[in-house]
Amino acid sequence: MEPAASSPPAAPPAQPSYIPPFGMRTIVGCLGMLLAVHVAGFNEHITEIGLADIRGAMHIGHDEGTWFTSIYEAFNIAAMAFTPWFYMTFSIYRFSIFMTAVLAMLSIPLPFMPDMISLCFLRAAQGLSAGCLPPVLMTVMLKYLPPPIKVFGIGGYAMSATFGPNLGGPLEAMWFEHVGWRWLYWEVIPFSIIAIAMMAYGLPRDPVHLERFRKFNWRGFFIGVPSIICVVTVLYQGDRLDWFRSPIISHLTFWGGALFVGFLFHEWHHHSPFFRLQYWKNRNITMSLLTLVAVLIICGLMLEVPMTYLEAVRGYRPIQAAPVALTVALPQLIMLPLTAALCNSARVDCRYVLAFGMSCLALSAFLGTWLTPDWVRDNFYIMQGLQIFGQPMVVIPVLMLATMSLGPADGPFISGMVNMLKGMANAFATAIFEILLRRREQYHSTMLLDRAGNNATSLSGMGDPIHAAINNTSPDSNHVARNTLQIFHTYLHEQSITLALVDIYFVVMCICIFYVALTAVLPKRVYPPGKGPAPAIPAAAREPDPEPAPSSIPATAH
Repeated sequence: MEPAASSPPAAPPAQPSYIPPFGMRTIVGCLGMLLAVHVAGFNEHITEIGLADIRGAMHIGHDEGTWFTSIYEAFNIAAMAFTPWFYMTFSIYRFSIFMTAVLAMLSIPLPFMPDMISLCFLRAAQGLSAGCLPPVLMTVMLKYLPPPIKVFGIGGYAMSATFGPNLGGPLEAMWFEHVGWRWLYWEVIPFSIIAIAMMAYGLPRDPVHLERFRKFNWRGFFIGVPSIICVVTVLYQGDRLDWFRSPIISHLTFWGGALFVGFLFHEWHHHSPFFRLQYWKNRNITMSLLTLVAVLIICGLMLEVPMTYLEAVRGYRPIQAAPVALTVALPQLIMLPLTAALCNSARVDCRYVLAFGMSCLALSAFLGTWLTPDWVRDNFYIMQGLQIFGQPMVVIPVLMLATMSLGPADGPFISGMVNMLKGMANAFATAIFEILLRRREQYHSTMLLDRAGNNATSLSGMGDPIHAAINNTSPDSNHVARNTLQIFHTYLHEQSITLALVDIYFVVMCICIFYVALTAVLPKRVYPPGKGPAPAIPAAAREPDPEPAPSSIPATAH
């Protein structure tokens, strides 16, 4: 009788991840991760706001400059969707430090690039590294903070949506006006060094799980990345290229949309997806994700409108418009912790906080509908003051509705989805603003010219105030007539831009009112961790955690 074939030796069990005891070291690591995410956000917003100054210094044309922004954003958003799988494989500690270092090192050669091809290549790589950091922050805040202060971690993540974007303009003005245009790129270097030091000290050194590559979702990765890049490029370049009258936009929309639909279908049925679309069956998650997209679009529009008005109508430089953004940015350092403390109470229903915050944003947009070409910077302060309360009171409850409805095993599957939608919301905000501004400006310009032409005869007896004001500036009547026409068109341009911005405020107000009503219908109440009944976990969330469960590992792993 032949001996039985010996079975192959069993693979050693994977070393579980380590969650350290909460203390000052953990706080330093979490703050370092928060700083790294803000560095990535500053790099995005400063270069976008200072694009005109960068184009002038590097001799870049307007059309080329639009690719400077859209390429960065496309790779940034694509990275957000797939980051959770990679930080679970390489460990949060190594992945975060490496991506932060790459982000800083790529900024060094950027001011010296000789052509647009090399510049866009580096910007794509930098956008890829920057997009890898926000999903890690969400996981760090939810994984390493104890339940009593987990809501404050959500508030820290919310800073990337409220504090960072509003601080981009003032920082751009400071670096360009007082240090030099190259520091619009290099400002990430000193902050990245500090963030890396804090993460190296405070984040736990989880083991590497390279064996996960055996089950890597290659098909989903190679379908999803190009589809997201195509969709984001369409959103950023569509209005400039006149949408579907452009072959580039038509092809990107068709092939990118088809790939994206295929990617979603593949993720729905794959046994190890990058994120679980089944979470959309949960009413709280559906409401929170839809509201998150709407809130970020609203915040982006309400930041863009005053800046566009002050620059296009009043001729402000970024340093002159900076106080308007600082009015919202700096108070967030106080309002975010206060809002987190409010939502951390079991007596407070975060849905009411969300409705109140959305009402503040609606009132701010309503005040914006009174915009006229006579407004200056000071006229926006009341509206910005309402946003001080509205933005944190909306973002934190939305994130609570999304995260508190899930179990601890679902962080990697929800963080990629939330951050991808967060990036998509910024792209949608840019596309919506450009569409509304261009189309409404053209409409109002046409209507004003039509009204002036139809009433020219009836108004002729009232005189021409422009001609009367400049009649004595030149003895040449033809020269005076040309100047009169030019001044008239300048006034017409200011009025049409102002009316278009008023229309944008009206659209924002309607969106806010809609979501106030939706809040009363869709979501169920969620409680802070440990302060209420256990959340109802969707069926998809009951599957095993792809990341090894935490267990006792010697403290030296930290």
